Amino acid sequence: MNELTLAWHDAGQNKTQKISDQQPSKNPGSVRIGRDSVRCDILMSDLTVSGLHVEIFFNEQQKCFYIRNLRPSNPPIIDGQQLLNGEVALSQGSTIYLGQLQLTVTTVVIPSISSVPPTILTHQLASSVTQPPQLPAAQTQKSYGLMCAKCHQISPYEQLDFGCPWCGTSLAAAVSALINPHPNSQ
Repeated sequence: MNELTLAWHDAGQNKTQKISDQQPSKNPGSVRIGRDSVRCDILMSDLTVSGLHVEIFFNEQQKCFYIRNLRPSNPPIIDGQQLLNGEVALSQGSTIYLGQLQLTVTTVVIPSISSVPPTILTHQLASSVTQPPQLPAAQTQKSYGLMCAKCHQISPYEQLDFGCPWCGTSLAAAVSALINPHPNSQ
């Protein structure tokens, strides 16, 4: 089962909540967060949080949890970036501000995507040293990958489980690009 855990401090208490891709919800397929008990699955009491603020859902094709803004006039801030419309991928350590309330993604468990221990993957994503993905030595044919919209690096399809290996940005909206098997021959 795919699972994400959120942690926050609200009404003088530390709180945590697990979100699963298979859990029952008031809006099937997503978990909604806000102050409105009729429309939301996870309730906040902070008055800077909208009645219906965001929803979190699991994208089966991308094998990743995403957050979607449901309140354009009070957009959430995800990892320092305002989310005006659309959605953005969440990963372990992501910080979410709903109004003035801070939530943190403390864990993400997606069993089917990798056998590499999560601590190694987190370290690789957080590393400030940007090492490009290694292509197999025998690869001489043209191959394609996805170009990151943020850092414009091209990642081979085989290495996309956790977003861009350089900056960690989701590649859900990335464009397909040709990978040059011989980078020194232009």
